[in-house]
Order: sequence, then C-alpha cells, then structure tokens
Amino acid sequence: MDLEREFERVVAADHRIEPRDWMPEGYRKTLVRQIAQHAHSEIIGMQPEGDWISRAPSLRRKAILLAKVQDEAGHGLYLYAAAETLGADRDDLTARLVEGRQKYSSIFNYPTLTFADVGVIGWLVDGAAICNQVPLCRTSYGPYARAMIRICKEESFHQRQGYELLMTMMRGTRAQRDMVRDAVDRWWWPALMMFGPPDEESANTERSLAWRIKRHTNDELRQRFVDMSVPQAEKLGVTLPDPKLAWNAERGHYDFGEIDWAEFWRVVKGDGPCNAQRVAHRREAHEDGAWVREAAAAYAAMRERAA
Repeated sequence: MDLEREFERVVAADHRIEPRDWMPEGYRKTLVRQIAQHAHSEIIGMQPEGDWISRAPSLRRKAILLAKVQDEAGHGLYLYAAAETLGADRDDLTARLVEGRQKYSSIFNYPTLTFADVGVIGWLVDGAAICNQVPLCRTSYGPYARAMIRICKEESFHQRQGYELLMTMMRGTRAQRDMVRDAVDRWWWPALMMFGPPDEESANTERSLAWRIKRHTNDELRQRFVDMSVPQAEKLGVTLPDPKLAWNAERGHYDFGEIDWAEFWRVVKGDGPCNAQRVAHRREAHEDGAWVREAAAAYAAMRERAA
C-alpha cells in the first residue's frame, strides 16, 4: 500500500516514473501495449513512403525521402528500447507484430498511389502524429517521455517537408495539382481515424488519463488536428473532402462530418487495402535479416570471451 500511495503521489505531482520505481502491473502492461504499438507503427510506416524512394522525381526529393525513412527507423529503435525498460523483449514484440498479435496504426494500411501521397503523408499523417505525440513528451513514464522529445522534433520537420512538397506541386502543372487534390481526398478521413475510436468506445483512455500516460482524449486530439489543418488546406489551395466542415463560432472550433467507423474497425482487424502486404513485407525483412543478428550476437560473444 505504501508503494501504491507513493506511485500515485508521484503521478499526481506530475513527476516521472522511472524503470526502477514500483509501478502497478496494469500501468506497466498499458505502457508496453502503447509503446509497442507506437514502435510497430514507426517501422511499418517506413513502407508506404519507402515504395517511392527509387521513383522520386529528383535527386533532392530522393535524398529527403531517404532521410525521412531513416528517421522512422530510428524512432522505432528509441521506442523498442523504451519498451525494454519495462521488461518487454524486443524479439517477442517483433514476433507479435509479424504474427498479427499486436497492432500498429491503421493509417499505414493504405496504398501510396502517386508521389503526391508522399507529401500528403508528411502534411496530414505526420501532422496528426504531432498532435498525438507532443503531449506524450509529458507522459508520466520517463523513458517514453524522453524518447518522444526527439521524435516530435523530427516529426515536425517531416510535416514541414511534406507541406513544402505539396506547395511546390500546387504551383506546378494542372496534372500535379489534380494529383495533390486526389491524394488529399484519399488520406483525409484515414488521418482522422489515426486518433483512435471515439471516446465512448475507447476502452483504455480513462485509465491512461488517470495515470497521465495520455494527456488528452482521442476526440480532443482529433478536434485539435482538424482546427490546425483547415487553415493550412486553405493556404495550400485544396478543399478537404467533408461538406460538413464549417467554423462553429459558438464552440470556437470547426465542426466536421461523421467518420466511417465501420471502415476504421475493418482496417484495424486486418481487412484494409494493404494489411496483409505490410505484415508480409515486415516478416520477410525480419527473416532476411536473421544472419545479421546471428553474426552480431556471435561477434559480441567473441568480444566477451576475449575480455
């Protein structure tokens, strides 16, 4: 009871829980689930844009895209390391991902059909990620919060890169402008789904808020993202695909239409356009890299014996 009271006192005071501190088992499990899902999302999220590295229209765009995909790999590394401080095993987390026993963000189960999708992912998907993740810099678990500081700085840069690409295309040919508008139409609603189910259907939100793992509800973050995106879309010269999108002076926020939650749950449960492809690609990469892991382990063992 003393340990539990101390844990509650630290959380209530907005201080950090560290790996050696006592924590409730539910708190640990919640963090492992959330951090693992976040890490998986970063790694799977390399695929949609990685498909365009060899097809980028210029050397500059290729270098930008390479750097961004490399950043996402680093984010996954930070997050898996944070999960390990909670006693999670990285090999086990990877096995759960490739066997379909752990989830990742539903947004990465949509295809990137044109190069404009790369820009829209930067603008909308990374923009939604920023709304989600900046509050996590103040999450109650220290290693997770510290990892998020660097991740959010890099995600902010990715968002600006994506917006710059779209702005360049909107100043280009009619075909390029049409390409941007088509990509925005396809990605807007999946981006809104990134924040998770509505609050009344979110099983984990209340407990995560009490433990200060999360700082805002799914719907609060979704509203923040909509309010941020509308003026950016106007500046860009695109119309977001929602006829109900309108400023509500009384609320001081934009109203927006109903999300297709049936589609959301269908994709989450594995029936999205690219679910099978994404997991199969990750599984193949993991199997192809087995010799590297074995060689690294053998070298480390040799160094340990020599010491």
